[in-house]
Formats: sequence, C-alpha cells, structure tokens
Amino acid sequence: MNNDSSHEKLYYGALHELQNCIKTHLFLICPNNSGSTFLKGVMANSRHTWNLKREGQHMAGFQGVSTSEIGAELLWATEKWLKYFTDEAAFNWPMSKKAWYFTATARDPEASVFFTKSPPAIVWVEQLKRHFHNSKFIFMVRDPYAVVEGISRRKQHRYPRTELLTLASEHIMKCFELQIENIENNPQAVFFTYEFLCAEPEQAKSMLNALVPELVDLTFDAKIPVKGSYFEPLRNMNEQQINTLSKQDLTIINRVFDRYPRNFDYFKYQRVN
Repeated sequence: MNNDSSHEKLYYGALHELQNCIKTHLFLICPNNSGSTFLKGVMANSRHTWNLKREGQHMAGFQGVSTSEIGAELLWATEKWLKYFTDEAAFNWPMSKKAWYFTATARDPEASVFFTKSPPAIVWVEQLKRHFHNSKFIFMVRDPYAVVEGISRRKQHRYPRTELLTLASEHIMKCFELQIENIENNPQAVFFTYEFLCAEPEQAKSMLNALVPELVDLTFDAKIPVKGSYFEPLRNMNEQQINTLSKQDLTIINRVFDRYPRNFDYFKYQRVN
C-alpha cells in the first residue's frame, strides 16, 4: 500500500492559532540511523498531528545548536561535539516553539498533537518537558551494529575507516547511555526498539494510542518517503546492513562495544562476532 498523501491539502500553522489548537507535544527521542524517518512519516499521515517538513533542529527559526551547523552530523554524541548540545544556555525554546508552530503543517486544522524529532533531543528531554506543555515521549533504539554500518556508509569519504568505525561506535554507545537515563526517568513515556516496531507494528500502534489517545488513525502499512527520492515500507533492514560489515570492521567496533556491557544487557542486543 502506498499512502502518498502529497497531493492532499495541507493547512499551515502560520494561518492558525496553534497555541490554542495544540493540546499535546509529542517528541520522538531516537538516535540517528535508527528508524525514526519511518515513524515520522507515519505521524505525518495522521489527521490529528501537526508536523515539520524536516527535523526540528533543521527548521528555519530554530534557536539552538544543530548538527549541521557545527559539522556534527551522525556523530554528535562523541566527545568532540556533545558539549554543544548539552549547553542549555545555547537554546531558546520559546522562540523555537514559535518558529515550529509557524512552519508546521497538518491535514486537518483541528489537529491537536504537535510532533517532531531530532536525534540530539536525547539530551533535551528535561528541557522539552519544561518548555512544552503536556509533553510526551517515544523512546526508540536500534541494533547498534546496524547503526554503525549506516553511519560509516554515509561518512565513508570523511574519515579513515578505523577512525570512522570507532567514532560511530562511541557515538551510539553514548546515545544508549543517555537513552537509558531517559527511559528510567520518564516511566509514563513509550519505549520500543526498531526491531519491535518492524515485527509488531500493531502492538506498537496500541502503545502509541495508549500514550496519545488522539492518534487513532495511525497506519504502518504505508510506504514512507525517504530522503525525498524513494518510498520505503516498514521492514527490518538489520541483517542486510550488518552483513556488509567485514570481520575487521567487527573487530574495531567490538573494541568499543565491549566496554559497554550494560547497554547490551539493558536493550537485549547480542554481540556480533
């Protein structure tokens, strides 16, 4: 099924009083390369959500540090860059909210849920709770080997192979540490893995409905636009990606992963030899 709704009329936040319309702010908190694009597309197809065309951090008017601004794309949680995203003084959330409301679109002007996602939001959860009324969260992670493969494929021309695999591995392990804190400090939120979403989409839908009852029309059998160039259905791509990692790649990755056994135990992921 292809639910391309690109020709359906959209309503623009700039022409509506979103401060009166929006009752719930829903944030997807998920590391990059972890399946968030599909879930973002699912949310955008709902008639009950206001959505942004791109990640919140990349929208015009965002008042804060973005990964592209400082060249930290895909590796922002490494030691070199993380401090830029944890500095609360660098963010003006009231102004960002105004900008997001202005540029948001919806399929129904009566939509009452605002949705957005940005990978660095993993470190913004407490800030978002303070600045956005009735804020709710979806926490998600993905098999770290698949994440590292995705990062290394996208960044292969920027770094030597060993350095890139090491940085990507350190990045996702730090994301896991931060996500564990988020999950443990926000018991009312929803958490599931990318693998669970792919295997049990109806159960994931039920969990989301329980968190935000307005989301009654979510559908996971659509093909979602990816990078503006093709449409992709929900499917687990872990095996396909992990199988491209060489034995040498895995040796480099495991040098980092073996320092973080708690992360693997917590999310029940298995070491790949």
